[in-house]
Amino acid sequence: MQQAFFLAEQAYEEKEVPVGALVVHDDAIIGKGYNQTERLNDPTAHAEMLAISAACSTLGQKYLTDCTLYVTLEPCPMCAGALVWSKVDTIVIGALDARAGSCGSVFNIAGSSQLNHQPEVLHGFMEQDCEWILKKFFQERRSSQNGHA
Repeated sequence: MQQAFFLAEQAYEEKEVPVGALVVHDDAIIGKGYNQTERLNDPTAHAEMLAISAACSTLGQKYLTDCTLYVTLEPCPMCAGALVWSKVDTIVIGALDARAGSCGSVFNIAGSSQLNHQPEVLHGFMEQDCEWILKKFFQERRSSQNGHA
């Protein structure tokens, strides 16, 4: 999770929502990403989506069986769906997302028995750090929008 947090810090430095994600297979990082929606002008350029794409490219396959995704913020509906379709085994989450979390907080796409795969979901890893950087980012963003920065 520490490596995913470093990626979130990179996103923060680039004025992106500070979320970092990485995919691990056989104790090796095979894909990583951080939010780049602003930089790429792409609403799908979430940390998880970029990490999934990189991991699939590294493995040369579309499924991430026997892989774990570490992410600093609970995946949104789009990312949770992509994680189900990629068949990742485990999702390890830092902070929960009370607004759009889709691994049990608001929605439970990752745990839906109506879908073809249900990854194991673990949360609370480095939760305080992951929450802190998000709160700091949004406080600064609100402050600058109100002309105080």
